[in-house]
Amino acid sequence: MDYKKAGVDIEAGYRSVELMKEHIKKTMRPEVLGGIGGFSGAFSMNGFKNMEEPVLLSGTDGVGTKLKLAFLLNKHDTVGIDCVAMCVNDVACAGGEPLFFLDYIACGKNEPEKIASIVSGVAEGCKQAGAALIGGETAEMPGFYPVDEYDLAGFAVGVVDKKKLITGESIKAGDTLIGIASSGVHSNGFSLVRNVFKMTEEALNTYYDSLGRTLGEALIVPTKIYVNALKSVREAGVTIKGCSHITGGGFYENIPRMLPEGIRAIVSKNSYEVPPIFKMLSTDGDVAEHMMYNTFNMGIGMVLAVDPADADSTMAALKAAGEECFIIGQTEAGEKGVTLC
Repeated sequence: MDYKKAGVDIEAGYRSVELMKEHIKKTMRPEVLGGIGGFSGAFSMNGFKNMEEPVLLSGTDGVGTKLKLAFLLNKHDTVGIDCVAMCVNDVACAGGEPLFFLDYIACGKNEPEKIASIVSGVAEGCKQAGAALIGGETAEMPGFYPVDEYDLAGFAVGVVDKKKLITGESIKAGDTLIGIASSGVHSNGFSLVRNVFKMTEEALNTYYDSLGRTLGEALIVPTKIYVNALKSVREAGVTIKGCSHITGGGFYENIPRMLPEGIRAIVSKNSYEVPPIFKMLSTDGDVAEHMMYNTFNMGIGMVLAVDPADADSTMAALKAAGEECFIIGQTEAGEKGVTLC
């Protein structure tokens, strides 16, 4: 008996690392010290040592059951973007610049080409966020995961000068709420998605005119990364008072997270066009409207609160950054929470 016969192929692990390296190299920043494959990733603090009071920010998350879709479609090169996005968007919400990222892949069987494909997506997400992929772990766990399945998670570390932290504390009644469009369902609510739609190859490969693509193509679209969009707003001289990443819990859970006590968000559902995939989910699954807004992003991946005087500048900066954005409401005095009308 040896380790390979027990289900763990060490040689496959070595090959996976070699295949990953070409993708990881594309994410390097000047602050990264040492090469790939060490026991830990080293990152110099020189890049932010001149901040008055540097604050480290962190975010961790996984892709969740959206991975089931990747298994069915045999498409593994974009879920890594989802993994990075879920982490760096949270860091960006606090005003932070993502610095580096580490991933964790657990699988039933290490197939080097598949692992490299997953990591290529992680690297692409890191490139979009400007973060370095400085480490990770691939764990082969036979008997724990099916041989053709895996889990993917990670965490990001970022930095911001304390005086530029986005805390929501300065939000007051009358501030403007701006929504930035999502790229689709992102990486939340897939347990419900998988109960609404048939998760078969035939169903996922069915083309819908309303979507302009197959159902599988619409669902697998990776989560949008908003790091550069928020940076563009800050560079336009706008103070972002509050920022909410619309993830699990939808509008009802996430928008209040940025609000101080005594402030309520009022969101107009007619301020933008809800994308077709959400209309399909609601109709085909007979999902109540409240549940839709309490589960999905409904086409808005990030909500910003800004002073009304900065609304036009914010919209212009977002559009210049290539984002689709909408004024979706305002804040008012009242019980902390959100009203959709």
